[in-house]
Amino acid sequence: MRSLRTALIVTSLLLPQLAEAVEPAVPVPDLRGTPAEILPDKKGPRRMVRFLTSSDYPPFQFLKPDQNPAGLNVDLARSICSELEFQCTIQALPWDDLLSALENGRADALIAGLRPTEELRAKADLTRPYFRLPARFAVARTAAQAEITPEALSAKKIAVVTGSAHEAYLKDFFAESEIVGFPDIAAARTALKDGKADAVFGDGVGLALWIGGTESGSCCSFAGGPYLESRYFGEGLTIAVRKGDQRLRQDLDKVLDELEEKGVLGDLYLRWFPLGIF
Repeated sequence: MRSLRTALIVTSLLLPQLAEAVEPAVPVPDLRGTPAEILPDKKGPRRMVRFLTSSDYPPFQFLKPDQNPAGLNVDLARSICSELEFQCTIQALPWDDLLSALENGRADALIAGLRPTEELRAKADLTRPYFRLPARFAVARTAAQAEITPEALSAKKIAVVTGSAHEAYLKDFFAESEIVGFPDIAAARTALKDGKADAVFGDGVGLALWIGGTESGSCCSFAGGPYLESRYFGEGLTIAVRKGDQRLRQDLDKVLDELEEKGVLGDLYLRWFPLGIF
């Protein structure tokens, strides 16, 4: 994830302008998945919540030229605070400092593209995921209507990162394809662009930014639908709070459901992913 984040920083700075210039006809997906448990209505006095994020996972979070944080996660934190009528701050720290800052009481919540791993669960309490991360196939634009099934891709060359969850998925479900491993996603995408592969399979976020950016040269597009199997691709993105802060975790889970019902999560998705990733 770290190399992908670094590679996308320059692209991300152009995203707000792109989002304003494009009137997308992209359907809003089910971003959260299964519904949360029913929680009591929010009660109590107005409180201060200190959010921390990082600056290296565009378009979810990055620094603007004025060094203020921006991105989908930053906008989501603001929407959460507005809906809950909380007083909030949001600050960007280096990725490696986030968890220690939460544990040491320097922050109340982390909203930084966190994935709910067992290691993270041991150190923090987590909301239910608020944004699922699909895997996608990309193909040459001339083949955008191609059928994407194990049978249709039998004997076709599929570029993928060696040792990744995406490669494991291909080996399990597209075993008759010619699976071609590459050391990183940039090399896999180049193979598709240069006609040395029939498709590339990888993270939908990174592929969407590449397809819509200048590096692809408008060569390619998505084909088929999203792949969301959590066993391979994880449960999505979550917000972390300090261990034992169940009141804040419950408030966040409830307000995330409310924001999805009101269409706010969908609006944020369309703003930051005008071409879609699902």
